[in-house]
Amino acid sequence: MAGVEETRKPVLEVVQAEGADEGCVTFVLHEEDHTLGNSLRYMVMKNPDVEFCGYSITHPSESKINFRVQTRGNLPAVEPFRKGLNDLTEVCQFVLDTFEARVKEFKDQEAAMD
Repeated sequence: MAGVEETRKPVLEVVQAEGADEGCVTFVLHEEDHTLGNSLRYMVMKNPDVEFCGYSITHPSESKINFRVQTRGNLPAVEPFRKGLNDLTEVCQFVLDTFEARVKEFKDQEAAMD
């Protein structure tokens, strides 16, 4: 509709209890499901400074994840979360590049056989 702005939810929200340290944070990821949740949990847990990492989906009809990170020492939870996202992006890019290269090889072999 003309003149009506659509209110968009943020993709990511940070929820932290008042007075809690930065090492214990819940991130709310909107429009996501187990595909990202489980993969990201795996990547974040590879960090030895992470004491706890887990996620939950509040309800099957909602597409959002509550993703919790708790770190050891004074490390802010946002750092391993960000590193996990970056590492996961790199892994996905590698898989995509490898897949595209193999598809090209296959098509080139088919063309050579014709």
